[in-house]
Amino acid sequence: MNVGYARVSTHEQNEALQLDALRAVKCEQLFTDTISGAKVERKGLDEALAFLRPGDTLTVWKLDRAGRSLKHLIDLVTTLQAGGIEFISLTEQIDTTTPGGKLIFHIFGALAEFERDLIRERTNAGLAAARARGRKGGRPRKLKTDGKVALARRLFLDKSLSIQDICSTLGISRATLYRYVKAPEQGTPGQGSR
Repeated sequence: MNVGYARVSTHEQNEALQLDALRAVKCEQLFTDTISGAKVERKGLDEALAFLRPGDTLTVWKLDRAGRSLKHLIDLVTTLQAGGIEFISLTEQIDTTTPGGKLIFHIFGALAEFERDLIRERTNAGLAAARARGRKGGRPRKLKTDGKVALARRLFLDKSLSIQDICSTLGISRATLYRYVKAPEQGTPGQGSR
């Protein structure tokens, strides 16, 4: 079965052009959305995906009608193909039922993977450079001086004080207090005792 999906971004836009094109290629069932492409939840697309069965084809007028981004589009088509469902984009003339259409999508997938690898590489290089400058990363210590850590330990040992009083005095949570008092010989949190 050929299933069509159309999307317009605002109520002022008209989906008639998309619907006419989908009907022209014999789409038997049509699903629509009137929502921005950036939105994660799209009821019409979700309904179309739930309706599709192995052997069916999802047809869109243009690639950007189905995918929020290249990565989302590739994930969508990969999911469809895993379920035995083909994908056709009329404007770009991409048809995963043909070898040429599959090739185009593999190229898109390789480009998306390349982009993810570049981002990961830049992030790791930035973290390494920060470490080389002495920056450790992570959340800053709540008790910044060893004197405050020692005070927290002394207050904890004073049984006349409640844990809640100690925490409110120091401005820390119970978990933070316990983390500081449980590791006196191993150093303070943030200095190798995580």
